[in-house]
Amino acid sequence: MGNLLYVIAVVLVIIWAIGFFGYAAGGIIHLLLVIAIILFLLKFIRREA
Repeated sequence: MGNLLYVIAVVLVIIWAIGFFGYAAGGIIHLLLVIAIILFLLKFIRREA
């Protein structure tokens, strides 16, 4: 399950980067970035606990 969260976070960051540099998707890309960061932090916190 932890690997799945990491993969989702990486995919969302890649999608955000494409959208950020393409200026095509607007605010949705930034929302995806926030979700990716949250997933990454959850994985990091669960690994530490």
